[in-house]
Amino acid sequence: MRDMSALERRGVPTVAWTSSEFVEDAHWSSNVFGVPELPIAEVTQPFTNRDPATINAMVDGAMNQVLDALTRGRERLTAVPVFQHVNLVEDPVLHYDGDDLLGAWDRMNVEFIAAGWSDGLPLVAPTPEKVAAMVAGSGRAADDLVGIFAPGDGIGTVEKIAANAVMAGASPTHMPVILAMMDCVLDPTIGLRTWAMSTGPQAPVVLVSGPYAEAIGMNSGICALGPGSISHVNVVIGRTLRLVMMNVGHSYPGVSDMDTIGNSMKFSACVAENEARNPWEPWRVQQGFSAEATTVTVNVPYGVCELFDFQNWEPDKLVENFATVASNACATPSNGVWLVKTPADLSAGYPFSGDFHNLILMCPEHAEAFAVGGWSPTDIAEGLWERARLPFRVLMLNQPMKSFEVSHPELLHLIDEPETMLPVCPTAKAYQVFVVGADAGRSLFFHGGTISVTKEVRLP
Repeated sequence: MRDMSALERRGVPTVAWTSSEFVEDAHWSSNVFGVPELPIAEVTQPFTNRDPATINAMVDGAMNQVLDALTRGRERLTAVPVFQHVNLVEDPVLHYDGDDLLGAWDRMNVEFIAAGWSDGLPLVAPTPEKVAAMVAGSGRAADDLVGIFAPGDGIGTVEKIAANAVMAGASPTHMPVILAMMDCVLDPTIGLRTWAMSTGPQAPVVLVSGPYAEAIGMNSGICALGPGSISHVNVVIGRTLRLVMMNVGHSYPGVSDMDTIGNSMKFSACVAENEARNPWEPWRVQQGFSAEATTVTVNVPYGVCELFDFQNWEPDKLVENFATVASNACATPSNGVWLVKTPADLSAGYPFSGDFHNLILMCPEHAEAFAVGGWSPTDIAEGLWERARLPFRVLMLNQPMKSFEVSHPELLHLIDEPETMLPVCPTAKAYQVFVVGADAGRSLFFHGGTISVTKEVRLP
């Protein structure tokens, strides 16, 4: 819809094909992109995973819609639909009654769920007092603009972010980390608009490195990326990001977030670096920040898989084992995407140009084995890039051949050499290592979707 809207703004008459399930989202998106009158031609099913005959039949059946849209006056297309999934209110303060305060709180949660403002879990009431305390924890004014949040271009003030942080269960001391997290997702290079309104299961993973993480009680050890009281701070910070994406950025499931199945990481995925068990320089130093700083990094992967290895201590064998997970043509659209893309300016906010990071949350035992063997994180990345390879034919199973032919005419010889082994990622820089967790040889591999963006925490 973004591409079609861009063509319309240039004066090119356009009709967008849309399947029935995406009609409301199509209208919502074209409105966001400034062309609410953009016409659509509705077909019963998406074109994906359909044979040509089925697609041709759907196109033929909807061709009258296309002709009508291209020949009638656009003044008949200006009505913007009313969206049914989310309720908007004008009142600056909402009141909820009950037999007692708990009853009023229950009523608030019921109505927030009905309005579409909840992530599905119980929310803390964002009372004026709690929101004011959260704002004070930021050291900034309530009406300070943090940024404009895609995909709905919501105006994100400190106060709005504070309200969602309260609802997530965060405390005022968490606000500096939360605001740095917002800076990360607002960086154009991470492409918030793209992954916030996708059919994919992409979800942000938040990494915190530095002394302030320990000061506010973040978990960097056992079950750091999990539930429980020991991970409370991790959970509420990560949950804040999801609520802000929904209630400020308008990335609501069923409207702009059209995720096919979903991903549990969409509720919350936030950890702190286990610096005490990291045999290398701290993550923030590797990213160019001082050892005294605290940083927040956001990466938005498609999914996660365990890197289980209790057996090996030699780096060569460890990295060979890890590469079996990285060598997966179906785990993410990013693997092999460099074959159908040419490098683009990431500041345009469209991250899928062949540049992305696969994030490895490496447990201390694996990190120590690599370090004892003389390997650095750079060596691990290079080892994975060398070993994570697949035949050209396999990498192209999930990629459009026409895009390959246009993007890389210099590689057309591969069509006649389909078993040629190629790296799944364009360079070794596509792999990053973050040390976290406790004992036992279980690391995690996050299949890449975006680049990682790191920002420094600004303490009040």
